[in-house]
Amino acid sequence: MHAPLSRHATAADFARLEVVAEREFPLVRRPGIAYLNNASTGPLPESARAALARFDLLRAEPWSITQEFQFGTVARSRELLARLTGASASEIALMTNTSYGLNLAARALPLRAGDVVLTSDREFPSNIYPWMALERSRGVSFQRVPCAGRLVDEEAILAALDRPGVRALVLSWVSFETGFAVDLARIGRACAQRGIFFVVDAIQGLGALTLDLSTLHVDVLACGCQKWLVSPWGTGFVYVRRSLIAALEPNDVSWMAVRDSDDFTRMLEYDFTYREDARRFEVVTLPFQEFAGMNAAVELFFEVGPATAAARIGEHVADILEWAAGRRDVRLVSPAEPARRSGIVTLLPPDAERASAALGAAGVAHSLREGAIRLSPHWFTPRAHVARALEVLEGAAR
Repeated sequence: MHAPLSRHATAADFARLEVVAEREFPLVRRPGIAYLNNASTGPLPESARAALARFDLLRAEPWSITQEFQFGTVARSRELLARLTGASASEIALMTNTSYGLNLAARALPLRAGDVVLTSDREFPSNIYPWMALERSRGVSFQRVPCAGRLVDEEAILAALDRPGVRALVLSWVSFETGFAVDLARIGRACAQRGIFFVVDAIQGLGALTLDLSTLHVDVLACGCQKWLVSPWGTGFVYVRRSLIAALEPNDVSWMAVRDSDDFTRMLEYDFTYREDARRFEVVTLPFQEFAGMNAAVELFFEVGPATAAARIGEHVADILEWAAGRRDVRLVSPAEPARRSGIVTLLPPDAERASAALGAAGVAHSLREGAIRLSPHWFTPRAHVARALEVLEGAAR
């Protein structure tokens, strides 16, 4: 399972974090704005903006871009993402968004008419529609397990794995609506024991929580990098478990999905033999400059330390939960249990639309999702910005 947010970091760890936050996110930390909407879009750090500018300058003089530099940029992306997730670079394919990776899973997994694909109800639409389309085109049975109120009912999902014909389970690691974090280790073990494919949408978890895929049974994991990984739009990846890669054929076939396609001097020697690693699933051309920006952004997580970043986010979340616990006029939608927390806290004040308008007027960036207020602070968010948001919510609830 993910490392709990209650994990302690040292004073030196947090001091280093503050130095990086001041250097990389001056616009987000300035007075007059409180950015608590990272679950929608993460702000670009200064190093990512600089990397984009450098690459764009080279793009204006394309003769200065060598093949080694261009493709070395995305090779570095695979290495960084593998390190961040506990995978190997051979298991990482670069994509432009989460949806592409989820569609890859829907189309490449060996699912036939009559097979059952399970998910939780109240999933984000990108984790619903590819499977609905598969139900229509291939005749699988796509079934949603009811939630316990707004929260994922993990016990009901585990029980549903024993329904006849279940071949795949598709879940968000963290709910976009409530921030509920499922137990990837527990669910993965249950799927492995039954021979069920486990597909994970990680976009709302990775960057706020830590992840080690080497210890988990996950078959396919898709993640966009524009939210918690504070990377440019158009960057994302899919992880495919190494032992599964050879058994899956790409639905969309790129000219660089085959072996020896890195040699541009022999492009007409057609050999339709897929690569042995996850690059068989990549569709070239990739947005190289955006991945250069992503590389710079992800490097910051290693400078700060993923566990330290998660611990700071955990402090913000704890502050919001403590405030909510002391109020009778605001209902906490998100789970309070430490093991189920993420970077998202969802609150239900008496009049959510009024509260949202008040937050917006006060310069507090947030989201109104399914009739509730969603706050999502990051590791670079000043603690005072969280306090400011709660003060505005308190006033709006009167």
